[in-house]
Amino acid sequence: MSTPILHPNWARPAHNMVDGYSIEITAKDIASLDAAAAAMPAETPVAITFLPGEAMEARVAAAVRVRELGFEPMPHFSARRIASADEFETYLATVVERASVRRCFVIAGDPSEPEGPYADSSALIGSGTFERSGITAIGIGGHPEGHPHMTADQGWQVLQAKCADIAARGMASLIVTQFAFDAAAVLRWVAEARRRGIDAPIRIGVPGPAGIKTLVRFAARCGVGASAAVLAKYGISIGQLLGTAGPDKLIAALDAGMTPDHGPLRLHFYPFGGVDRTVAWIADYDRAH
Repeated sequence: MSTPILHPNWARPAHNMVDGYSIEITAKDIASLDAAAAAMPAETPVAITFLPGEAMEARVAAAVRVRELGFEPMPHFSARRIASADEFETYLATVVERASVRRCFVIAGDPSEPEGPYADSSALIGSGTFERSGITAIGIGGHPEGHPHMTADQGWQVLQAKCADIAARGMASLIVTQFAFDAAAVLRWVAEARRRGIDAPIRIGVPGPAGIKTLVRFAARCGVGASAAVLAKYGISIGQLLGTAGPDKLIAALDAGMTPDHGPLRLHFYPFGGVDRTVAWIADYDRAH
């Protein structure tokens, strides 16, 4: 597999851990993104989630605004939530036309049964629609703490197959991991990916600063390991759920444990505490390092 450059921030070495970061938003976060935009580097990749019950036009408007602000929109496509091929093709064509989208992120989605013809993210990739629409890069999910519906071997086989299919279609692969609290588990997973020949750039999912109860709630919802020992490494005590916590210890541990063998890595922030708060934290970290 090849490792094409997906974006200028992969072409240069990172000066610190937040250099070249990406961030995730929902369509409802546009006002917060507007407020934070001045503190964000130009061309920052901004992922736009695919929420249930949300109008397509809201996601399109978010992608357009991301582009207007000078950032790189990366809309999500949730396979099992897409009701028809027409809905998929219309949404993709619209964000390409109106927001000059060049990269997309595909996930299976939460429903146990698909609402339309796409059972998983591989089905979306295999449709051929992305490359026909001029998309140059496809983001896919990585699960350092395992996938809830696959064995470890199955998870690796699926990830390798997706990377191979994306490359065969002339597009670049980008892996974005689920957020985690345990740097050691993440780095072991990245090392195993490289050992298996997966050389795609990887963005490590990191929770932005947020209320401790919020972080624990999202961890439970997403199947993220949140044992007392792991949370203690992150700086959270199970006996004290008041206040907020930031990713300082996690990022320090990632920085200390990364080696050239881990390949190209950047961070992807999940701003559970708000886009503006997360961007402010990143700017503070950048100035301090």
